[in-house]
Amino acid sequence: MLIWIIDEEWTEYEYEKEFLNEKYPGVEIKISTYDYQKDLEEFGYKADGILAQVYADIPAEVINKLDNCKVIATYGGGYDRIDIEACKNKGIRVTNIQGYCAEDLADYVIAAIYHYNKKINFYANNVLKDINDGKWGSTVIEKRNHRISKQKLFIVGFGTIGKAVAERAKLLGIEILAYDEYYNEEEIAKYGVKKVSWEEGFSTADYVSINLKGVEANRDKVGKNEFELMKKDAVIINTARGKIINEPDLVYAVKNGIIGGAILDVIDKEPPTGDEEILHVEGILVTPHISYISIESMRALKEFALGNLAAVLDNKEPRDPVV
Repeated sequence: MLIWIIDEEWTEYEYEKEFLNEKYPGVEIKISTYDYQKDLEEFGYKADGILAQVYADIPAEVINKLDNCKVIATYGGGYDRIDIEACKNKGIRVTNIQGYCAEDLADYVIAAIYHYNKKINFYANNVLKDINDGKWGSTVIEKRNHRISKQKLFIVGFGTIGKAVAERAKLLGIEILAYDEYYNEEEIAKYGVKKVSWEEGFSTADYVSINLKGVEANRDKVGKNEFELMKKDAVIINTARGKIINEPDLVYAVKNGIIGGAILDVIDKEPPTGDEEILHVEGILVTPHISYISIESMRALKEFALGNLAAVLDNKEPRDPVV
């Protein structure tokens, strides 16, 4: 049996080797970067299963060369770089991973709320200038904020991660609103959250957390119309997928004071080159897709990916099937 790992994110695969050697004695494990064409011709075409980072492109022309592959298991929730139709035609199962980092993403959203409400970095970075200008205490504050407990958080997408965000946010005393087309008002109310319309959520919230699935149907789901609904000091937080927010519209909205700002852990082009405009706008903070990372989440990520891979190889149903 040959298991092929396609990845450039990590350098350590001891857990994969331990798991696979115990599960399939004599297994051969090969590792490639995203530039794997030569490896595909030399050995990849023989792989029984593939473990792929979410950034690995696996198009139809590659899938059609896989002679033995039963499953492509991704290290994460994304699978948009895999040609799903080609996999269906070839009889290859595809899996992703759901819910392994919900707690970590929720922590990131809460940190973003505190960042904008208390502006600790801003005041710390300007403290010497303020002292030199004779300012201290309330004299440095240009505009007062409401307490977080007097504000509103709008969660767009109330799945596993949206629910985790709500559970964390309830501890702040903030009013929580949610939109999800698959849950009715009573189901959302069980979590102490009020279901609202798309328009009401965007127009009344102080913070908007994007937690929609990163499917193509959600591309540019949030754009000019939504930003024009939002309060001028409202902030949008995205830990889902960059494609969900129309980036040119967001840049325009922040530059022109239509909304207060944004914190993004995901952007449309990943990895970026550094020249993308979204990275150079005052009021938009971009972090390098790290909101999901903790010791616990990374362990769960590998466990679930390997579990999905093994389930298909053993002719069982995986935990997180895509196809």
